[in-house]
Amino acid sequence: MLALIVNSDGFPFSYELFDGNRADVSTVEAILRTVERKHGKARRVWIFDRGVVSEENLVAIRKRGGQYLVGTARSKLKQFEQELLNDDFEKIRPEVEVKQIRIPGGEETYILCRTTGRKEKEKAIRSRFVAKIEKALAGLEKRIAAGKLRDRFKMERNLGRIQASHPQVADLYEMAVKDSKEGPRLVWRQKPEQQQWLEAREGAYLLRTNLTADGAADLWKKYMQLTEVEAAFRSLKSELKIRPLFHQLERRVKAHVLVAFLGYALLVTLKHLLKRSASEYSPAQALKRLSELYSVDIVLPTVEGREIWLRRITKREDDQERLLQQLRMELPERLEPIQILKCSADSAIA
Repeated sequence: MLALIVNSDGFPFSYELFDGNRADVSTVEAILRTVERKHGKARRVWIFDRGVVSEENLVAIRKRGGQYLVGTARSKLKQFEQELLNDDFEKIRPEVEVKQIRIPGGEETYILCRTTGRKEKEKAIRSRFVAKIEKALAGLEKRIAAGKLRDRFKMERNLGRIQASHPQVADLYEMAVKDSKEGPRLVWRQKPEQQQWLEAREGAYLLRTNLTADGAADLWKKYMQLTEVEAAFRSLKSELKIRPLFHQLERRVKAHVLVAFLGYALLVTLKHLLKRSASEYSPAQALKRLSELYSVDIVLPTVEGREIWLRRITKREDDQERLLQQLRMELPERLEPIQILKCSADSAIA
């Protein structure tokens, strides 16, 4: 388990490691004690995803006079069904909408968030599950109508198996085996009211805080620091190719996390350098474009049987040149070879 301590701009200045062989939700008390012992009881804001959140943990933070901004279980969205159905969200980005909800007489504020990308993803997932359950229901209906399944107990058992196999969308349907003149028949249909609620919920998630709210947009940006940290550690394991690693010793685990921490510090620094220069690039995009610059060794044989080595940088494209200027970086026209084993025109000839 990793607790990362950052300032309000996202710059990291410390982290703490804890045993990971237990549920996330059970680690908060240990994290609170350790961080406060080492770094004092500053007015820090604790940011957790919903896997770490429980009422007991939030009570523990409040007892210490702490502030928090946390994700919330999706089941809690049902309490704000009408707020989700009302189309009065504040658009803070082209793909992000938020809404602040203050509970009367309460110490907390809730932030309803909705993102286009997340909505499309969840809608596609739901469509796949709907297609599967309707195919299964139509198949069972056809078998019963054709007389291939006559035992009512077996009909209901098959229907129960379909419901159990599709828990994600089973509550969208009314389904039952009913008697008719021709015998038992499967009757099923979608519940329109349940469908409306599910569509409204797609792409939505809920944040919860005891901070004095500066507005829904400001709180959402604070919470996004958590996703940026997670993305930074993922980038170290994917783009930087340092996984898979199978650590058997604690010191190696700690060394791994230290590398990830340093990588995140560099990534945040790059992000702020780009922001300061009003660059259109994200850190990932900037790294990708700069990684396409190479140093090349040009080898020129001489009539004396020797070789002249010239180390040059590949020609920069306009956007790469602009990016370097935004970062206030200058590349030299030529580079010294790292190891001069042969005659080089870039160095003094002995």
